[in-house]
Amino acid sequence: MAINSIDAAQLSKTFLAGARYLENQKDHINELNVFPVPDGDTGTNMTATIMSAAQAVSAIKDPDMKTLSKAISSGSLRGARGNSGVILSQLFRGFTKVIKTVDTIDAKTLAEGFEKATQTAYRAVMQPKEGTILTVAKAASDAATEAAGQTDDLLEIGQKIVDAATAALESTPDLLPVLKEAGVVDSGGSGLLEVLKGGFDYLSGKNIDITIAAETPDEEKIAEEEEVKYEYSVSFSLRAFESFAAGVDSDLAAYLNGIGTEVKLTADSKKMDISLLTNAPGKALNHAVKIGDAYSIKITNVKLDGKTDAASAEKAEEAPAPAEPEKEIGFVAVSCGEGLDSIFKELGADVVIKGGQTMNPSTDDILKAAEKVNAKNVFILPNNKNIVLAASQAAELLKDKKAIVLPAKTIPQGITALVNFIPDQSVEENEERMKEELANVKTGEITYSIRDTSIDGRAIKAGDYMGLTDDGIRAVNPSIREAFMEMLGEMVTEDSSLLTIYTGADSNAGETEEIQNRIKKEYPSLEVDVQNGGQNVYYYIVSVE
Repeated sequence: MAINSIDAAQLSKTFLAGARYLENQKDHINELNVFPVPDGDTGTNMTATIMSAAQAVSAIKDPDMKTLSKAISSGSLRGARGNSGVILSQLFRGFTKVIKTVDTIDAKTLAEGFEKATQTAYRAVMQPKEGTILTVAKAASDAATEAAGQTDDLLEIGQKIVDAATAALESTPDLLPVLKEAGVVDSGGSGLLEVLKGGFDYLSGKNIDITIAAETPDEEKIAEEEEVKYEYSVSFSLRAFESFAAGVDSDLAAYLNGIGTEVKLTADSKKMDISLLTNAPGKALNHAVKIGDAYSIKITNVKLDGKTDAASAEKAEEAPAPAEPEKEIGFVAVSCGEGLDSIFKELGADVVIKGGQTMNPSTDDILKAAEKVNAKNVFILPNNKNIVLAASQAAELLKDKKAIVLPAKTIPQGITALVNFIPDQSVEENEERMKEELANVKTGEITYSIRDTSIDGRAIKAGDYMGLTDDGIRAVNPSIREAFMEMLGEMVTEDSSLLTIYTGADSNAGETEEIQNRIKKEYPSLEVDVQNGGQNVYYYIVSVE
């Protein structure tokens, strides 16, 4: 049966179905991460973004297009996490600009909405790249426009949209060589396709559970948080290299019980499913990948996960009391470890947001943090390339004060910016100098591979240690010390004078000392400073200046 128009009530349910499909495929989308590091979070970010809007949509008892559009647009904009989440929110923003002016959606309006969505998303990205979510969005938009010129049946148009988006997603490896080498399609595009498929299936009459769970009151979440002993919930699966040896599951369980609690492990000869609570997720995964390939990895900070945006912002360090005189310039910094939190505070950050890899703060988290700063001008330091777009979106939403996003893409860049801040100089002078200094710091990170793959022609095995620099993966080695020194060789030049090492939560003091001794021997003129960072996932974050 043909459908020629959709009212607000139908669109509301269609949107919720798309949100549910995306949520159901969250872990799969996370696994599409090109780099084999345990921080793939595209699915998590996109799900958090759409669920923020879904909560707002579910709260409307009798929606019309105007109220529904506001809920979708505002909810996704404020809840946007990560670059993929921000782009998704911009797609919704563009689409709702068109539909909010009508009572029902017909073929023409649907096509116009898709076109506006794509235009808005492309404009939100400074350097749009094909082979990404944008490619999938453009294909869907083109299909909607073409189909709307041929039929008024929204189901027929919807099928063509889904087919075009599917074909575009499958083509992404041909547009981005890094995807082809890794053997994956684009994760953001995969997330968008799930939204489109969910909406289309619902309109086609498929029975889909579109119930959105109510949020837990903030007070209850805070009370729960105070009782948390282990900070991270970790779950993953292992696929045997050939077959698991007898007793290997009990040995792994014994090890995991030594670094955490609530260990659950089920296994057969080829597969293990593991979950636990721990303060050392890196140790858990690094030990496990010695016996099999890890996949479906999920690392959740149980102190932060599931909070409303307002509650997440409340976790930020307290800003100066409102009674104090308003200053000219203040700072918001995103950090990813207790030691790094302290460093940012000592350097003058007014508000430090818990964030970074695996737990990108939302647009609203950043917005609320900036609102706390008692200053006329607020510099925002995202300190992660996947947080820059959310920070920029927060800056646009901030009222009553000016926000300036410094494009710091790494923790060392953010620290360098604060070190070079001069209170007596103007906003413009400080902005120019700090941006210039970002280019003078090189960043390196040591982590480990969660699967066998190939990147830039370099073979990588599960469990290998990897050295990542601003130019990509520059070291791979079974030894963490050798990987560190190989990476350092790519970073240090004759002009380098200062090396700062921020140790992670899972770093080993003995290994750190050995690395220091190697550095002193091989780079005697280099001043070395070692500080506790406390970051998860990365054993070491390194800064070379």
